[in-house]
Amino acid sequence: MAAAVTAAGLGLRVAVLDAGDRPGGQFYRHPAPGLGADRPEALHHGWAEFATREAALRAHASAGRITYLPLHHVWTVVPGEDGWTLHAVAGHAPDERAATVSARAVLIATGAHERQLPFPGWTLPGVVGAGGAQAMLKGGLVLPGKRVVVAGSGPLLLAVAGSLAAAGAAVPAVVEAASYTAYAGRVPTLLRNPGKLVEAASYGGALARHHVRLLTRHAVTEAHGTGRIEAVTVARLDRDWRPLPGTARRIPCDALAVGHGLVPQLELATGLGCATRPSPDGTVALEVDAEQRTSVPGIWSAGETGGIGGARLALTEGELAAYSVAAALRPAADAPRGGRPERLARRRARLRAFADAMAAAHRPGEGWTGWLRDDAVVCRCEEVPAGRIREAAEDLGARDARTVKLLTRAGMGWCQGRMCGPAVAALAGAEPAADRRPFSCPVPLGHLAELPATDR
Repeated sequence: MAAAVTAAGLGLRVAVLDAGDRPGGQFYRHPAPGLGADRPEALHHGWAEFATREAALRAHASAGRITYLPLHHVWTVVPGEDGWTLHAVAGHAPDERAATVSARAVLIATGAHERQLPFPGWTLPGVVGAGGAQAMLKGGLVLPGKRVVVAGSGPLLLAVAGSLAAAGAAVPAVVEAASYTAYAGRVPTLLRNPGKLVEAASYGGALARHHVRLLTRHAVTEAHGTGRIEAVTVARLDRDWRPLPGTARRIPCDALAVGHGLVPQLELATGLGCATRPSPDGTVALEVDAEQRTSVPGIWSAGETGGIGGARLALTEGELAAYSVAAALRPAADAPRGGRPERLARRRARLRAFADAMAAAHRPGEGWTGWLRDDAVVCRCEEVPAGRIREAAEDLGARDARTVKLLTRAGMGWCQGRMCGPAVAALAGAEPAADRRPFSCPVPLGHLAELPATDR
């Protein structure tokens, strides 16, 4: 959204293909109109800045400078003689239709999805992603339960716990696997980002007001229940995230919101051949230059695709990318104005340094697989337990996730490894690798049959 508004202001004609039904993405998720929410802004951080950009987006759309296309799921981008053709599935089933858009330049801002590290009982009803719990609250105005444990690793946990508690849920504990002492060596970076420190203090204050206990260097190692989650086992971890014997305790709950950070969603970019790089949090991100250009000419990237960094960094990168695209497409007419790109670049560098510090502090330790019994399900879609994956790696010679997939079916289900991929790679002893797949979302066969021969 930031890129579109900036590019339109620089004189470019812009098309926004949005997988959602309205602007805002996952971060600024709106309650359904029928719910009658009086103050949706109360559930969001930085709502005023979003509202300003959304108003600008709609003003540009009314003037014909932006074509806004909601419910358009882009599944591939194809190079052509004069630019690119984007193929999308538009609308909802059963009325979805094929859509194509031609463009001279493409900005990929596909965001990220949650990283889940499995544990015994994580398939029980009542266990949801941390971001999923927040989405339920923002989009549906509902809580995942009355007594919700929030667990995993990363700053998202604090925001989720604060939101759930403010909405009326009892949150007995935030269970953070990392230790905040990991930030001690990054003091200069922290001090250059006072806004982030204020934000962290506000989350801490919210937890204190609602009497939420913060347990650092702890993890949920098992969920218990019959028809639904009834309690979790929490254990203290060593520096490598191995559970320490004798430290386990049970916490009763009727819901668990758990997540270990985010994973950049790169299928569109890697399908084009864009280069990637390892991130400090153990994920893989796109490699971009100082102007958000990828390694493929004509393709830019902004936001979490270039590494997890949060909304402020995403907005900055989107605006910076728009200036770069304008300079590439109309260098004489749309030269950078007033040093704005330079200021954006400095802000981006400052925020990216903070994001890298945060990512390193919350990177999962190698010992987390110690809480996985052999009978614990790792691949939910195909119901593949940890023991079968260990057998493939230790006895059958599998050394990467792809070979494990062929031997066990782990990752062959509906989500295509998005949920279990990091865990399968860890159990196989492989380094994380970027997703590479021909389609970034499900596509009806009829849409493929209708493609021109040059795009097949």
